[in-house]
Amino acid sequence: MLSFSISSKGKFVAVRRVTFRLYPKPAAAKKLLWARKMHQLLYNAAICNRKVQYEKLGHCVSYLEQQNSLAAFKQVWPEYKELGSHTLQATLKRVDLAYQSFFKGLRGKPKFKSIRHSGWSYPDTQSWKVHTGNNGYLELTDLKLSIQMRGKARIWGTPTTCTIVDRNGIWYASITVECVPIREAGVGAVGLDFGTYHAVAMSDGTLIENPRFFAKSQEKVKEASKGKRRKRAPNFRKKVKASKRWKKATKRVSKLQRKVTNQRQDWTHKVAAEIVSGNSLVATEELNLKGMTRKAKKGSKRKAHAYGA
Repeated sequence: MLSFSISSKGKFVAVRRVTFRLYPKPAAAKKLLWARKMHQLLYNAAICNRKVQYEKLGHCVSYLEQQNSLAAFKQVWPEYKELGSHTLQATLKRVDLAYQSFFKGLRGKPKFKSIRHSGWSYPDTQSWKVHTGNNGYLELTDLKLSIQMRGKARIWGTPTTCTIVDRNGIWYASITVECVPIREAGVGAVGLDFGTYHAVAMSDGTLIENPRFFAKSQEKVKEASKGKRRKRAPNFRKKVKASKRWKKATKRVSKLQRKVTNQRQDWTHKVAAEIVSGNSLVATEELNLKGMTRKAKKGSKRKAHAYGA
């Protein structure tokens, strides 16, 4: 992810998002799960507060009201004293942004987050510090954790924000950095046309074929999902617990789906990098790629490429 902005010193900089995979030890992983649960409960409490205030008193609670009540909230729930104030404010800001999108008609009404809440954010450089390198590590000072991470940024700069994310039991740190763009581009110019039979058709006559290897991975996901349906699934209304075989099958399906996602992102990134490195100007049509494939039949090859999927 790459965007551009003006820094506090008035310089033109690029804002890049770099994602590192974290390798926490068992004790650290337990602490991360605890912090995720605390942010999930805070998110739900903020939504509940807004609902009750509006339904009972007709009062619309603002972000500033909830932010100013954090000190009193910590007195009632002392567990939150361990977490950084800025991270708690970022969680409340998420609630406010969700309601702002709802009022503008961009999204549905905000809902309570489940226990599988994705994670939380550090909106500034307080309470965390990153040490890059071949074997870098991330310090979360509010949680008193030092976690090994893996990954390498193509261009590094000044870290600004950090988001801790849990995806199917794997932890990631998504860090935004301000850097000076130094990538050299080619001198050519090219136009791109996206399709379904051919993934990309270039103005110079080059055709980039649709990657058919996705079909094999999708078939494995289909088989694993079919096997999962034979296991005893949970039913909270009937108070039926999920079987161990169902939980094991769920992990297998999630792992295969994650592999398909990684394949798509890897292929898309490599194709885009190759096009950009050889051209200084890239023009495309103003297409709604998601809309082009929205009405495709389930399992159709029209959705077999990564663009718009």
